[in-house]
Parts: sequence; structure tokens; C-alpha cells
Amino acid sequence: MDKNIVTGFILIALVIIGFSWYSRPSEAELQEMARQDSIQQVQQQLEETQALQQQAAAQEAVEKMRTDSAALFFNHLSGTSESVTLKNEYLEVVFDTKGAALKEATILSGSGIKTGKPVQIADASNQLYMMLSGKHDNIDTRNYYFTPTGKTDSTVTMRLANADGATFDVEYKLHPQSYMLDINVRASQMGKYFEPGTNTMYLQWQKDAKMLEKGFDFENNYCNITYKEKGEGTDNLSETGNDKEEPAAALDWIAFKNQFFSCILIGHQDFTNARLESTMEQKPNSPVRYEAVLKHYEASMQTAFDASGSQATQMQMYIGPNDFHLLKETNKMGTVKTDLDLEDIIYFGWPLFKWINRFFILYLFDWLNGWGLPMGVVLLLLTLVVKVLVYPTTKKSYMSSAKMRVLKPQIDALNQKYPKQEDAMKKQQEMMQIYSQYGVSPMGGCLPMLLQTPIWIALFNFVPNAIELRGESFLWADDLSAYDDLISWGADLWLIGDHLSIFCLLFCLTNIINTWISMRQQQNQMSGEQAQQMKMMQYMMYAMPLMFFFMFNNYSSGLCYYYFLSGLTSILIMWYLRKTTDDAKLLAKLEAYRQQHKNDPKKMGGLAARLEALQKMQEEQARMNARK
Repeated sequence: MDKNIVTGFILIALVIIGFSWYSRPSEAELQEMARQDSIQQVQQQLEETQALQQQAAAQEAVEKMRTDSAALFFNHLSGTSESVTLKNEYLEVVFDTKGAALKEATILSGSGIKTGKPVQIADASNQLYMMLSGKHDNIDTRNYYFTPTGKTDSTVTMRLANADGATFDVEYKLHPQSYMLDINVRASQMGKYFEPGTNTMYLQWQKDAKMLEKGFDFENNYCNITYKEKGEGTDNLSETGNDKEEPAAALDWIAFKNQFFSCILIGHQDFTNARLESTMEQKPNSPVRYEAVLKHYEASMQTAFDASGSQATQMQMYIGPNDFHLLKETNKMGTVKTDLDLEDIIYFGWPLFKWINRFFILYLFDWLNGWGLPMGVVLLLLTLVVKVLVYPTTKKSYMSSAKMRVLKPQIDALNQKYPKQEDAMKKQQEMMQIYSQYGVSPMGGCLPMLLQTPIWIALFNFVPNAIELRGESFLWADDLSAYDDLISWGADLWLIGDHLSIFCLLFCLTNIINTWISMRQQQNQMSGEQAQQMKMMQYMMYAMPLMFFFMFNNYSSGLCYYYFLSGLTSILIMWYLRKTTDDAKLLAKLEAYRQQHKNDPKKMGGLAARLEALQKMQEEQARMNARK
């Protein structure tokens, strides 16, 4: 690793630490924050009181409607709540006749599902209700008991019927061998109950994102509300805090997302005036239990409604795994003509890393996974393939350092020739001339290493989103998509939690060894003040693996395992390159290059040219000062 890269990493770390210290709130600010929290608590209490008052008013309106035999769908205001189940090979959904609402959804098989371990992605907290504003009565589906008709294994129609023949139907159809549910809302002979020009239906959807994976904090980082604007890309609410959003554009779909499974509501006639809100829930006391609530999601929006009944309001809901290829295939089942881009719900990083993952890592991973090998072996092969592909840049980086190492005696001679600080510029200029004569670039090891960084970061985004790792065990890790906790205890400790990840420890250990190797390479090619500075710098560099430990102890064991393998193979590659590099032969090649080009000097450029220009300016300034 080049000194400039090391310096850059250290400066970044210092900036982060300094900014964190600088941005600490003062005592006065802490008091003001406490006061604001008190105000917020009062406002929250007021909002809760208002909500209770509104609920009481709504209940009073319902009771009033029940006493009015002329009210629309009067005969459906009372009844008994019943469950209606639709099921196929992959999905089971349960509806409540009270409100015609989906109250349970269980994924039975498919990506990420182990035999006999279905995943309940929606429960009673899932509520999707529809509201219509009529001439005299408003229709709020949560107040009505619907009658199920036309029931089969995959279809059911929830109906409200009036004595004069008016009907309001909510039709559900579960696609065979799919996770897609069609939702059609249809009115018949209801035009007289609405004002002319009524063409809007209001939707209210809410759901708890429950803990489905092992790690509360890690899973929370991948849970959010994601939405797609019509004709544009996707966006999402914050994963790390409470967030609200009111998109100005119409939306194609809204997703309530967990790490590996999602419920996506798709609008055929678009969703407008949407208001989205995600609220973080408090982490329960250790030990964290499955089914704990991570976040509470709410979405309200409008969509088209034809009161005449000539056209149904068409929606769909995808309830299934966050599997990239599956979501791309599901796009074809959409009732809308445009591409839904459902696969964009999987976040693969910023554009550069996203394209690396989509067009390289994903297909390489699928190819290796198709061999039917254990997932730990697949990650090992993935590491080896990536290392082979970047080996030319790794070797180039190493050889650049090796060339500077064999030229070190000449650099030491320069340090003896220019021991004074005021000659530092001249010494640096002559050093650059030496490197130029031997065809060595001090920055030659920097660019190859930087070319590898995007792949390293891309895999940081890929592995935690790879649903294929869910539930896959390897060695002591029972689930590669979550942390390994062979060593654990009953209480949370500050910064570390309630366990010790062995794969994380191995990753940090290989990181320390790689740092030591890198430091030795730097010290072998440096002398004088640079060598002293490197000694001071190495202590800060060794602190980085410690920071990684606290960052990655709660991360996916599959990710830590990959980084451990990557670090281990880097150590072996460095050992191999050092063993196969003969310093004497390398120096002879450099001398041959110098002899070959000594009568054909190259014009200095880059840093050397700037140093030369700066040296001339200093000399000119010194002469002017002497004349004065």
C-alpha cells in the first residue's frame, strides 16, 4: 500500500473523529435538546389525544349509521369477523371479512426459505383500508363486514351489497406458482351515491416490520420504505432513524421492506399525494427475541376510482423474497405496461458499485452457486476468482514497491548529501530524477490498489443482500446472513453487544497482518525523515482493525468470512511475490533501463516537474532577497 493511500486513510479517520468531537453538543445545547424533547412529548400526547377523539368520533358516526336504516350498506355495519384463506405452493394469505383486509401473509417456499420454516411477513399489524367520499355517507372499509363470494383456492370476492342493487367489491386473486396477488376494487350501480366527477379513492396502509433474522441492529439497517416514482428511479426512507416523505411525483409502487422479504403495493392507475412515514422501534432488552418490532411503516395515498363501475381500480401486491432474478421475472406479471423495476428494491450501492454487483458479482455468484456446493465453499471460490482477476494490478503494485526498495541505497545517499531541512526541496527533486532515470513511478503502486477498492466496496453491499446466504450454515456459523455467536453471553456490552464473532476476529487478525506487511514494504523503501514518520504512522494504522472489529462484530458472518478469506489470500500472494522476486536481478534490470535511456532523457512531468518549478522559484526568490 502506498504511503499516500495510508496517509489518506489516516486523514479520513482523523477528520471523522475530529468532526465527531467538534460536533458534540454543548451543555446549553443538551439542555435545549432536552427542552425540545419535552415539547415533542407534549405534542405527541396531544396527537394521541386527538387520535383517540377522532376514533371516538368515527365510532360514534358508525353507531349513528347503524341506527339509520337508510345508510349506505346499512346491513353490513354489524356482523361476525371471519377469516378467508387463499393459498398456492409459495404463499398463503388470510383475509378478514371485517374490512376485507389482508391480515396475514406467510411465505411457504422459495428463495431464503428452508424446508419446514415458513416466514410470516405480515400479521394483524398489516392493515390496508380504502375510503370513499360519498354524497351523504363516507365509505370506510374498516367499518364494514364484507360477505365473501366466489371463493376458490386462489380467488375470493369481498362484497358489500345494498337493497337497491348497489355493490362494492374487493376482488383478490392469487397467481399460481407466484408471490403476486391481484387486487381489484369495483363498484356497481353506485353512481348516485357520489358527487359528479368523483374519481378518487383514498388508501391507508400500515404494517410493523418484525424481526425475521438473527441480529436486531443488522437487520434494521436493511429495513425501510422504498418507493418508485413514475418514470424515474427508486428512493427510500432512512434506515437509521424516523423519517417522513411526501413525494411530489406519482408513484408506481410502495414497498414495506425487510432485509430479505417485502410487501410491495403496486398501483395500476398510480398513487398520488402519497405520504410515507417510518418510525423506529426501541430495541428490546437482551436477549433479543424473534418477532420483535424493528420499525412501524405507514403510507397514505390516493388512486383512481370509477363510481360508475365501468372500470375497476387495479392494484397488485408482491409478497415474497427480495431475490433479484425473481423480482425481474415478476415485473412481467404487472398489470401496468411500464417496467416496474421491482428488483431495484435490493440496494447494491452507489451507481458504480451497483453496476459492478449487477453485471459482474451477481452472475459470478450465481454461476458458482449453481454447482451445488456448500455456501462457504462458494464464497471461497468467489474470493479466489476475484483475486485472480485483480492479480495483475496486485503484482504491479508490489513491483512498484520492490523497485523503490532496491533503489533505497541511492535514496539513503541523498539523505546524507542533503541533511539540512532547507535542502529538502532540492533533495526531493533529485530523488524524483533518480526514479525517472530508472523508470520508476512512486505512484505506480497507488492506482492498481485503487482499482481494487470498488470491488471490495461492492461486495460490502452485495453479501448482506444475498438471500441465498439466509439460513446457510458453515463451520461454526449457523447462518451466514447473520453474525456467528459461538461465543456469547446474556447481556449487551457497550460497543460489542452480547457475542463475539469468530469470523470477525479472523478478519481483523488478517487485517493486522496485512497492515504489518504493508508497513514493512513502506519502511524498506523509505529512509530519513520519511522512515521516522512511517514509524509514527504505523500505530494509527494498527488501530484500524480494532475499529473494524467494533463495526463488523454484528455484521453478516458471510461478509466477515469473505473479508477474512480476502485478507488471507492477500497475505499468501504477498509472500509468493516476495519469494519469487530477486532484488539483485531487479536492480540489474533497472540499471539496464537507465543505461538504455541515459542519452534519451525524458522530460519530467507531474510531481517532478512541479518540484523543479518550485525549486527554481525558491532560488529566484533567494537571489532577489540577496540583492536587496
